[in-house]
Amino acid sequence: MCRWLGYSGAPISPRVLLYEPKRSLIAQSIRHGAGLYEPNGDGTGIGWYGRRECPAVFRSDSPAWGDENLRELADEICSPMFLAHVRASTGTPAQKTNSHPFRYRRWLFVHNGHIEGFDSLRRELLMAVRADLFANIKGSTDSEVMFHLALTFGLEGDPLGGLERMAGFVESVGAAAGIAEPLQMTVGLTDGQRMFAVRYASGPVANTLYMNEDVDALRMLYPEDGRLSRVPHNARAILSEPLDELPGVWQEVPPSTALVVNGTPHECPFRPRLPA
Repeated sequence: MCRWLGYSGAPISPRVLLYEPKRSLIAQSIRHGAGLYEPNGDGTGIGWYGRRECPAVFRSDSPAWGDENLRELADEICSPMFLAHVRASTGTPAQKTNSHPFRYRRWLFVHNGHIEGFDSLRRELLMAVRADLFANIKGSTDSEVMFHLALTFGLEGDPLGGLERMAGFVESVGAAAGIAEPLQMTVGLTDGQRMFAVRYASGPVANTLYMNEDVDALRMLYPEDGRLSRVPHNARAILSEPLDELPGVWQEVPPSTALVVNGTPHECPFRPRLPA
């Protein structure tokens, strides 16, 4: 199971979230939650926005905890929006082209989960990708195919609609192949202005997703915690697993829910549907 983290707010160094907390993303890559025993050692990456509209991306096939280049970047970058990912493969090789985030123009995409039976569904799913997008697929993961299907189904003009149509299409192809629960996903998506996140599964159990509560409210709840004084008042982190165990800091995103963070975050139902 992969782990990812998205940040939106006033510019910060990614180090603040990737390395400093007790349960930082890098710490999670070595040992994560109860009942989850495999480390996320099959690659890592970060995509961020700075001087250009198009995001910069660093990806590596090395384990996150030992990647000195990632540590250097996390210290050097200062960004208002970024997505970071640590990978645990569901069957495809550990190689740089399979590490997240995936990028298309100004868009970044990360995924935690899998398409059940992807080997048998892969050809049909790939054949549905729009022809002009096909050359942008560099790796062999189900995650990258999901991103390009969402782009095919209108993500650039309608981000959540594109993700819903992608999910509906994957489920329909899976159902036709006799796969009862084809899709497991939390996804993070951003264009540098807005952050989107989705928690969804075809079956009853969905991978976890969390977001921090309002920072001003947290400062009132924990006035003695000096770390909160360094966190921008508009900071929002969306992530697979909480960074600490302080009560009231993290709210769990319900299954079948989408988040939109553009200033004040809001939730809406996520309902897969077939493309027109």
